Amino acid sequence: MTTTKGSPLFDPSFVEQVQQFSLRVAQAGKGGRLAEQKTSARGQGLEFADFKPYVAGDDLRAIDWNIYRRLGRVFVRVFEEQQDLPVYILLDLSASMFLEHPARINAAKQVALALGAIALNQHDAVTLLPFAERLQMQHKSLSGKHQLLRLAQLINETTQQDKTSLAEVLSEFAGFPLRQGLVVVISDFFDNQGIAPVVDALGQLRHRLLMVQLTQPWDSDPTLQSDISGDVRLQDCETAQYADMQITPELLANYQTAYQAFNQALTQLAEGRGAGLLRLNASQAVLPQLTTLFGHGGLRL
Repeated sequence: MTTTKGSPLFDPSFVEQVQQFSLRVAQAGKGGRLAEQKTSARGQGLEFADFKPYVAGDDLRAIDWNIYRRLGRVFVRVFEEQQDLPVYILLDLSASMFLEHPARINAAKQVALALGAIALNQHDAVTLLPFAERLQMQHKSLSGKHQLLRLAQLINETTQQDKTSLAEVLSEFAGFPLRQGLVVVISDFFDNQGIAPVVDALGQLRHRLLMVQLTQPWDSDPTLQSDISGDVRLQDCETAQYADMQITPELLANYQTAYQAFNQALTQLAEGRGAGLLRLNASQAVLPQLTTLFGHGGLRL
């Protein structure tokens, strides 16, 4: 299976290596299938949570007879119930993700596949939600290792859309009555409305959050591109609007200040709500950068 550029997306070696990682949240939302994520639910499980007085209908096998012999009262052991984690992968398909060489979308699709493979491997439920100006909701959630090829197919079939409306997409998603889980936003986070509405919309999400920011070296230093000098005419790839300007040291300094503020806004959001943030260089191999994110093998949010 390949991307539109012909480079491999579904590489069995890549998938095998990422499946050594684990993805955990502090507490998954209740109401799912029995699986591996901790929840506040009490019921079936292996990890002891508490005692409670026996009531009619409780499992007799859970009675603690030692307490009965000591106190003359009947208590049952309650166990922590582990369930699946809903993982919602929001994949940016706007024009800016497809523009450069290598295009950011190639790395973005690999990240989506990697995180999806990790979740499926630990029996979580994965929903792929491509977006640009609008959110696409045509795919049902996938569960189980056997769904990995289907996920790869869905990712591979995604194609370029038009302009980004990331803040509006996130606000729309925040209003959906979905079981609480993990939202993974894979994007360059560029939006014509600016970063402030995007940060506000991310703050509305009641889910745990992992942001994967696709970057290029010239994002912070435009002069790394040979044609950025002197008098230039720039075109916005998403709106098709032109801007004539002269590249001066002062203009570059102002741009770099603005870009630093852009990144700082995402960093502060991540730190403020305990979210994950991976700045991934789209011009470099994805796997080593994911290894850095997962540290010693597990990512807990």
